Amino acid sequence: MNRRAFVLLLPALILTGCVAGGDAATVQLGPDGRPIPRVYRITPDIAAQIPFRFLDSINTLRGARGLTPLAYSSHLNAAAETHSRDMSMQNRPWHFGSDGSSPLTRVQRTGYPGRLAGELISETYQTELETLSVWMQAPDQRAVIMDPAARELGLAWYQEENGKIWWTMVTGS
Repeated sequence: MNRRAFVLLLPALILTGCVAGGDAATVQLGPDGRPIPRVYRITPDIAAQIPFRFLDSINTLRGARGLTPLAYSSHLNAAAETHSRDMSMQNRPWHFGSDGSSPLTRVQRTGYPGRLAGELISETYQTELETLSVWMQAPDQRAVIMDPAARELGLAWYQEENGKIWWTMVTGS
């Protein structure tokens, strides 16, 4: 083998060795060549941690901008939970319920004493923090998270047997 071929081949061999021995070997690709999503199974132990990780992350992001931290609201959690399950039943991520309800209607039904500030939804296989990261990348969704008027938060999810997760976040003031 000549020196030039060796120099060109050496980085590929090193990279192959790193990939073969690491976690990347378990990544499966779909027909489109993109990685097939890993299923994030929400066990009871993980479910108990999600609200705290999510709220801490939201408040860290808001704190970096000098915004008031959010607190959980049982009313907003109830509205979010209802909608996560309903989106799964409808098999589509959108802001309207199967009964025609809007985010405002769902929040009012819970008896929430404040005002609806916003609602974010997602259909994914990703964790709550990955979902938050995606929301932060979109200006309109980031605006809901960073709304200076928001004071409270509701977060819920519904995970189907196949692993798909329907996330709903509702904010209020």
